[in-house]
Amino acid sequence: MRVLLVEDEEPLARYIAAGLRKHGFAVDVAHDGGTALDMCGPTPYDVVVLDRDLPRVHGDTVCRRLAERGESRVLMLTASGTVEDRVDGLTLGADDYLGKPFAFSELVARVHALARRSAPARPPVLRAADVTLDPARRTAERAGRLLSLTPKEFGVLAWLLAAPGDVVSAETLLDKVWDEHADPFTNAVRITVGTLRRKLGDPPLIDTVTGAGYRFRP
Repeated sequence: MRVLLVEDEEPLARYIAAGLRKHGFAVDVAHDGGTALDMCGPTPYDVVVLDRDLPRVHGDTVCRRLAERGESRVLMLTASGTVEDRVDGLTLGADDYLGKPFAFSELVARVHALARRSAPARPPVLRAADVTLDPARRTAERAGRLLSLTPKEFGVLAWLLAAPGDVVSAETLLDKVWDEHADPFTNAVRITVGTLRRKLGDPPLIDTVTGAGYRFRP
């Protein structure tokens, strides 16, 4: 899932972004409200983690504009966690609200929950053929054999399992599993699919559809 983190405190932004990436999210970072709005224009983020007190454009304004667009779920962060602040944030259009300081596990759980709401409904555990993937537990198995997958391999497998039999383009995988620093001309998707195939083993489950993308055999 693609996440935009908007946080003006750069050390905190680096910490949150690194933690979310370890949990398999593709994370872009903005340090002010104006940049966040510029980035949300061309990029369809599943979730925006938004600090409320931002320079250039205040977080309240960013939240209101994102709510008007209706393209992303918004998780608002703030140093003040009073009932009035939570009500204000939700009234502005935020989908969820988390006060600082927070437990990182709770942040991850809330981002996961919002990401599920932003995408077409998926079962909590994905299954196709003899493969099972549990996004919440970050586990994947084939025929009862635990698979050791990198975050990118896990993300690619999740997208393919979500629509077994359907073709998923390399562009879609690059957009949803990687972040803004990914080179659109890179071989990253092809290489990741190759290593994923090897880890899944035989018989092969992922087909390459020439000129279109990849398909998981149902």
